[in-house]
Amino acid sequence: MHSEQVRSYNMSRVKSKNTKPELIVRKFLYSQGFRYKLHVKQLPGKPDIVLPKYKTVIFVNGCFWHGHEGCKYSTLPKTRTAWWDEKIKKTIARDNINKHSLLKRGWAVITFWACGLKIKEKRTQLLDQLINTIKQKIG
Repeated sequence: MHSEQVRSYNMSRVKSKNTKPELIVRKFLYSQGFRYKLHVKQLPGKPDIVLPKYKTVIFVNGCFWHGHEGCKYSTLPKTRTAWWDEKIKKTIARDNINKHSLLKRGWAVITFWACGLKIKEKRTQLLDQLINTIKQKIG
């Protein structure tokens, strides 16, 4: 159990941009010849990666923060559980609104979960699927 100050410090250290999972996806896309923009403020939800040429956006979501259902990394803290539950539910609702808004504008929306990028074999499979999804957008 952490003190309030320690917990506050720990939470302040959590990054929202340029996370390790996000960098994995970005490096892979770049190695495959894809060029992209980052965190475009003009689009709903400020997507992590934007591929304007393919009208595709990619969100790389942290399992805890975005409430990845059924994921072992998405468990509620034992303290202030109701507060965290409400916060995560609001994030999920906001994610859904942003996704639907992007779809209405004609964007393809791809979501990666951080847990899927942790295991190398699964990561390779997911990244290959990503390329196939983007290429389907071309033709």
